[in-house]
Amino acid sequence: MLSIYKRRAMLEKLMQAAIITFLLHLIAGLSPNTLIQTKTASPVRETPPNIVSLLLRSFQ
Repeated sequence: MLSIYKRRAMLEKLMQAAIITFLLHLIAGLSPNTLIQTKTASPVRETPPNIVSLLLRSFQ
């Protein structure tokens, strides 16, 4: 069984961790750079427009 001292120390560490986590979330929420923009690369190369127009003309 844990002693009262160890329980109190664990509770203090838990409270410190909760406060630090809250403050970090608060800072992240107030930061103007929270929007992360990512650009995904297409695995297939896009067909140039002139080839597409030639294919469309051949079907007409």
